[in-house]
Amino acid sequence: MRKRDSHLAEKLDSKAALEEDISIHIFTTSATMVGVCLTVIGLFRVILQLKSVKTLADDFLSIDAMLFLVACGLAYWALRTRNTQRRRMAEKIADLLFLLALSMMTAICALITYTVV
Repeated sequence: MRKRDSHLAEKLDSKAALEEDISIHIFTTSATMVGVCLTVIGLFRVILQLKSVKTLADDFLSIDAMLFLVACGLAYWALRTRNTQRRRMAEKIADLLFLLALSMMTAICALITYTVV
């Protein structure tokens, strides 16, 4: 019986460690992606002024940066909270927002490519 209990405890600890690891990755990557979005917006504005091209890509990139920022904040909250239910909810939402922002960034890249070229 003790072996089973210790095995169950190890399994729960490893699952909690994995969930925390996912939150750490979302937190760090989201923060980096906010910086990437802001850098691309700045570069894009310079290119647009030189080529006199109109596009909504920079506006979409600013929305994308906000999505990454919210995902980063939720991942940070998930790391800081001690309530398991709140942590899991924050992790799920952060994960979904992160994937949404990545998908949006891919679509924006296609928009930029076909607008500038």
